[in-house]
Amino acid sequence: MKHSKTYNYISEYSQIAIGIVLASVGLKAFLLPNGFMDGGVTGIALLVNRVIGIDISLLLVIFSLPFLILGYYTVSKRIVIKSIVSILAFASIIHFGNYGIITEDKLLISIFGGLCLGGGIGIAIRNGSVLDGSEILGIYLNDKFGLSIGRVILMFNIVLFSITAMVVSVEIALYSILTYIVTAKVTDLTIEGFEDFIGVTIVSNDYAKIKNAIMMELGVGLTTYKGSKGFGSTGPQQDFDIIHTIINRIDIKKMHRIIEDIDENAFIVEFDVNNVKGGVLRHYLDKKKDKKLHTL
Repeated sequence: MKHSKTYNYISEYSQIAIGIVLASVGLKAFLLPNGFMDGGVTGIALLVNRVIGIDISLLLVIFSLPFLILGYYTVSKRIVIKSIVSILAFASIIHFGNYGIITEDKLLISIFGGLCLGGGIGIAIRNGSVLDGSEILGIYLNDKFGLSIGRVILMFNIVLFSITAMVVSVEIALYSILTYIVTAKVTDLTIEGFEDFIGVTIVSNDYAKIKNAIMMELGVGLTTYKGSKGFGSTGPQQDFDIIHTIINRIDIKKMHRIIEDIDENAFIVEFDVNNVKGGVLRHYLDKKKDKKLHTL
C-alpha cells in the first residue's frame, strides 16, 4: 500500500513537471519573444511586464498569491500546496530557461503557443494542480454559486483583452484572443472536460470507513443504498452499503488514494455526469463550528 501511494505521488509530480516544461515552452519560445498575450494570471503578468518591465516570473508569483489564498480557504489545501510548488517551478523555468525563437509568424505563434500552454496547464490540472490562479477562482465560484468555470474564466479574460487592446494594440489583443481560444480548447481536451462531474459507485466490505473518509477528506455529499447477495473475489457478500457520489474531475485521484488506503480491492465504477441539479455536490467542513455533511 505504501509503495502504491509513493508511486502515485511520483507519477503525479512527474506529470506536473512535464506540464510545467510544456507551458514554459509556449511562453518562452512563442508568446514572450513576440509580444503576445495570454489569458488569466499569466496574461496579467505579461501585460504588466510589457507596460512597466517587471520580470514576468516575479509577477506570476505575486499575482497568483490572492488566488492561492482564496483556494486555501475554499477549495482544497492539497491542491493549493501542489499549485504553490508548480507556480514557483513554472516561474523559475520562465526566468532561467532559454528556448530561442521558433517562429515569427503571428498565426503560428498563436496556435502553437496556445497548444503548448494549454497542454501544460491541462496536464497540471489533471494531476491536482494549477499553473494559473484564475482557474482556482473558477473552481470557487462554481462550487459557491454554480457558475460555469469556463464562463468565469471567459469573463475574466474579456476584461483583460479589452485592456490589452487599449494599452498595447488591437492587433495584439486579437491575436491574444486566438491564443486564449486555442489554450482553453487544448486544456479542456487534455483534462477530458475539466468542468464535468464524475459519478462514482463504490462497493467494498469496508464501506463504513470509506464513506466517512470521503466525507471528511473530500468534503462531498454522498448517497448509500443497500446491497445483498453479491459474489466478489472473497466469496458471497450480503448486507453491505453501496456508496454513490458525484465529484469534480480534479478530485478523482485523491478519491482513488482515499479508497486504496482503506481497501485496495474495492470495486469502483466511474461514469460521466452531463448535468447535476439539487443536492449537495461539495460542502467544506468547518470543524470549529462542527458543521455536518448532508447526503445527495
